[in-house]
Amino acid sequence: MASTIPDPLPGSTAASVTPSATDRPGRIEAHGIDHIPDSERHGHPRELFSVWAAANVNYLSLVVGGALVLMGLSLWQAVAVTVVGNLLWLFPGLLAVSGPAAGAPSEVITRAVYGVVGNRVNNAVGGWLVSVCYFALNLAAAATAAFALVEKAGITATTPVKVAVVVVIAALTLIISVYGHALIIKLYLPITLVLAGAFTVVAFAVLRHADFSYAPAERLAGVDLWALLLAGTAMIASGPLSYTTSADFSRYLPRTASKKAIIGWTALGAFLPSVVVGSLGVFAATAVDMTDPQTALQEILPGWFVPVFLLALVLGTIAINALTAYSAGLALQAVGFRIRRSVSVLFDGAVAVALTLYGLLVSNFLDTVSNALQMIVVLIGPLMAVYATDVLLRRARYDGLALSDETPGSPFWYAAGVNRAGALALVAGVTAAALCVNTLYTSPIAAALDGIDLSLPSGMIVSAALYALLMRKDRTLLAARAEA
Repeated sequence: MASTIPDPLPGSTAASVTPSATDRPGRIEAHGIDHIPDSERHGHPRELFSVWAAANVNYLSLVVGGALVLMGLSLWQAVAVTVVGNLLWLFPGLLAVSGPAAGAPSEVITRAVYGVVGNRVNNAVGGWLVSVCYFALNLAAAATAAFALVEKAGITATTPVKVAVVVVIAALTLIISVYGHALIIKLYLPITLVLAGAFTVVAFAVLRHADFSYAPAERLAGVDLWALLLAGTAMIASGPLSYTTSADFSRYLPRTASKKAIIGWTALGAFLPSVVVGSLGVFAATAVDMTDPQTALQEILPGWFVPVFLLALVLGTIAINALTAYSAGLALQAVGFRIRRSVSVLFDGAVAVALTLYGLLVSNFLDTVSNALQMIVVLIGPLMAVYATDVLLRRARYDGLALSDETPGSPFWYAAGVNRAGALALVAGVTAAALCVNTLYTSPIAAALDGIDLSLPSGMIVSAALYALLMRKDRTLLAARAEA
């Protein structure tokens, strides 16, 4: 039943910052995918800055920045690509405004896009499966840094030790995810400050050794250069485009919270550290061999700082994986499993740990998953584009209680539980992207364009345009506009 307590007036600070009794750092979050009533809304959009900053002051941005130089770009071309690719953080910022509007996470809001039943498929593949794979890959990266730290402490990284390290890192991550939203808001500001301090030291070391006049031995031009620029941009952009779950972390904000502030603090919190750390990776690649960044960077870092650096890599991965596990838990609930959010998070963590251990100790499974995630770029672009288009078409007006209704009487049941507009737009976008891709395979269009990969823009443009066209007469959309 909807709360009868009125929303705080715009500009009111007391009502907007008082924590809810049910959303406190020391308590396990009670809410899952259910609607957050107005009486439990609290906080300020600026809290979102540290949430996204902590998750993006990380090792992965450093590695990807170095990879741009290894691919053959010059120093300033690589920096430009880093900036342009990260501009797409505006999309998660836009999606975040749907959280306070609906009082629901992204995993529920997308029922407006795909229908109640269609959205279960969306959450199973685009939500849960992708999140668990990312969790496993990030956990493997953190474990590698932790193994080096253990070795420096004089302990041989035997198989039992490696298992223990992976389990400990996963446990620390899952504690944050299980306690949930309030603990994330509380912890991520100090985590951001700690990581910023650590990477400031890295920055001094890198900038001292960087070659600011660096250029590749063979300068690319024409089609070859454009192909590489587009490929690099798509690689950077895959980061922000994978976060179609940004409403998960904004849904507790009051309904009256400024939409511009939500977009700005979310996008800026992710954009700034991603650009800074990614650029450090670019600069580092002019001084050391970034094919093995963790080892190479230790050559230019102060000896006393190396253990701190390794700890920072682990902490950054914990921060990003806690968000991933949190959203994966919500996705599992949205698929239809009637379990508490805390239980779903623990289940996701157990699956990710199993995949990580199998990949690290038994086979090259993580390489397989990594390759699969390269192909998922053809999916995440259209997923982001369709969701963002829906937010714009509805002018960020969502009925959270109606979205919570999963019965055939729901306004978002559409036809047999599927919104054909969303499903067709997504399929068309993915098809268009697949026809233009040049990663694990060269598509017909990429081959005709001498290797230029247009999968990202083509998939997003086709899916967004088709969705807008098919939804122009939808009654739920027209009703949302009438309320605006």
